[in-house]
Amino acid sequence: MPRSYRGLITTLGLLACSGSASGAIEPRFRAVEIDPEVGIGYGVAVADVDGDRRPDILLVDRDTVAWYQNPSWSKHRITGKLTPHDHVCIAAADLDGDGKAEIAVGAGWNPSDTLDSGALFYLLPPSDRTQPWEAVRLPHEPVVHRIRWAKDWQENWTLISVPLHGRGNNPQSGEGTGVRIQRYTLPENPRDVWNSRLIDDSLHKTHNFDVVQWDEDTAHELLIGGKEGLFLSNWSATQNRLELTRLGTNDIGGVGEVRAGTLGDGKPFIATVEPMHGHTLALYSPSDNPSADAPWQRRVLDESIIDGHALACGDLLGLGRDQIVVGWRAMNRPAPTRVGIKMFVPLDPEGREWRMHLIDDNTMACEDLQLADLNGDGKLDVAAAGRATHNLKIYFNETP
Repeated sequence: MPRSYRGLITTLGLLACSGSASGAIEPRFRAVEIDPEVGIGYGVAVADVDGDRRPDILLVDRDTVAWYQNPSWSKHRITGKLTPHDHVCIAAADLDGDGKAEIAVGAGWNPSDTLDSGALFYLLPPSDRTQPWEAVRLPHEPVVHRIRWAKDWQENWTLISVPLHGRGNNPQSGEGTGVRIQRYTLPENPRDVWNSRLIDDSLHKTHNFDVVQWDEDTAHELLIGGKEGLFLSNWSATQNRLELTRLGTNDIGGVGEVRAGTLGDGKPFIATVEPMHGHTLALYSPSDNPSADAPWQRRVLDESIIDGHALACGDLLGLGRDQIVVGWRAMNRPAPTRVGIKMFVPLDPEGREWRMHLIDDNTMACEDLQLADLNGDGKLDVAAAGRATHNLKIYFNETP
């Protein structure tokens, strides 16, 4: 059966099963475009930049890094172009507890060059954070692709960098050396030398990762998706490395996007887009009959996504269980291929049945998205950046 028909049947099945659910909530979103002149919109982050206790939106674009000030959404440029090649990723979090975000960005984006590409920067703010920031160059591996702040087993904040490729490997097949996942420790003076340490190099051609806290210690774990499948990593206090556990078989061609969520009983799940830049939205949950190759069971929720590239999980509807938000960009696909954002809602606490709701229909070629309560009404909203549509939008959650 052609893939497009399988996806259509999957979507219709989800809608059909949702119609029988009594009292189902109908999600409602109001779209507001806050920037119509985005270049590519590689990465979106949400954090309080100015310390006013309201979350701001940050965007790493091809030649700028900017933040949009809540609630006016005025745009403030953090940096101009840092490297000859594009910027590609951003990490923002309050590390020292002063209520203001610390920011790092990845740049030098040239995925065909697995030897000399890439760059990594920590951004030092001025006293007036609406003015340009100072970029401090950090050590890096080639093809910097995704970065996030995470706590290690000593409760120290570290910057985790996961490149797309290993050093010098084949950019098409991923064959060669493993991807060098690094941790960088912020020194007291950020202009001093940052301590960097290799924490894993066993994977090839990774794409994205998520930071979770699922066990009894205070360290964050990492969910990593790539060519070789889906992995959960935990810190080894004795070796200062990550110990990887495969969560599913790799007969699906790899994993692109990966995000964690929880169902009504607190049971974790993982949402993925498969393969990289793929067409399938899949759900992983702990298996009742785990095997060494697949300790988590996989279900397909949708096979009609075209070039899926953005993913998030959160309880936008106040159900006590998370929904999945997925965006796709259909890059280099001819018209009339459509782009947009979908939300998948679990109709029962165990996540046995899911309903699809369309948040955006063909006005957002979604490169990245984030969830946050952006207007203080207690509901998660969606912030998304579009590649071919060149826009940054907020979808305010106005579900009754």
